[in-house]
Amino acid sequence: MLAQYCTALTSNSKNSCLFFFRITKYSSLCSSLQNPKRAMPPTSKARIIAEYAKSSRSSCKTCSKAISAKALRLGLVSRDSRGFDMTKWHHLGCFSDKIDSTEHIGGFDSLQSCDQEALKKLAEQVSNGDQDVEISRKSSKRTDEDAEESELEKINTKKTKLSIANEEASLDIAFSLSDVRDNYKDATLLPKWKAFQTIIFLERDDGLHDSNKIAAFDFDGCLAKTSVKRVGADAWSIMFSSIPEKLLSLYNDGFKLVIFTNESNIDRWKNKRQVAVDSKIGRLNNFIKHVKVPIQVFIACGYDGKVEDPFRKPKPGMWQILLCW
Repeated sequence: MLAQYCTALTSNSKNSCLFFFRITKYSSLCSSLQNPKRAMPPTSKARIIAEYAKSSRSSCKTCSKAISAKALRLGLVSRDSRGFDMTKWHHLGCFSDKIDSTEHIGGFDSLQSCDQEALKKLAEQVSNGDQDVEISRKSSKRTDEDAEESELEKINTKKTKLSIANEEASLDIAFSLSDVRDNYKDATLLPKWKAFQTIIFLERDDGLHDSNKIAAFDFDGCLAKTSVKRVGADAWSIMFSSIPEKLLSLYNDGFKLVIFTNESNIDRWKNKRQVAVDSKIGRLNNFIKHVKVPIQVFIACGYDGKVEDPFRKPKPGMWQILLCW
């Protein structure tokens, strides 16, 4: 805005900006000299913020290790003697300051559900005076090898275990980034698509909301008209002409848009698995291009007449993975 303001003042924007900057700096200095309290504001009480690291340039103030891009980090924000906010970032596992309540954490509502739960547990541990946890964090001296292994675990593994109810027993699935693949069995996936166990999913596109408000849809027979007799990326049509407008409206209202769809042919067509994969992914890619709204997609591929796949609808496996992705 400063550059725009200077350009409006004169056609010689460079000299004008320099002059404006000097006058502003001088005025601020005079004001500070006349009002010393304003020049040296008292240090405010530190507050806590949470966010996903935008890059890997920040480092943890506790362990001094880099915080990976997109990893959850906690920041202690305090005001220095000059009146500027200063943030000290920490890994979630390294954070040891008291958290009075998650309501006091800035950015908490924008976090994924599994990360919100992790912060709630951290707040409970600290408020209950879990001294053993604090002592182990501060006094434990790890070797370089242990530190590296611990850091890799933080980067590659979602600590929250996903509990999926089965009719006969409870099944725990540990979601680990190290188990994510670029191919589904013998079929190669298109860019931005990944596979985990018996699901294929679309990685997060730019513009996709992180929101507690989820608008989830089936694909075949809901958003698009398809036929089991036809294959191919173009073998579909929009179910209703109002769908693009409706999806855009939901997106603008802050909803995260998700598609959950079953595609058993991907597993059953062993000799034509690549054809089945390209057909399904191609249709979904073309649909997203058509509606022009960022959407996250999960495809349940597993099908076995003897064992029921926990990710296949109506089982909640895809939903559970969504909560931690």
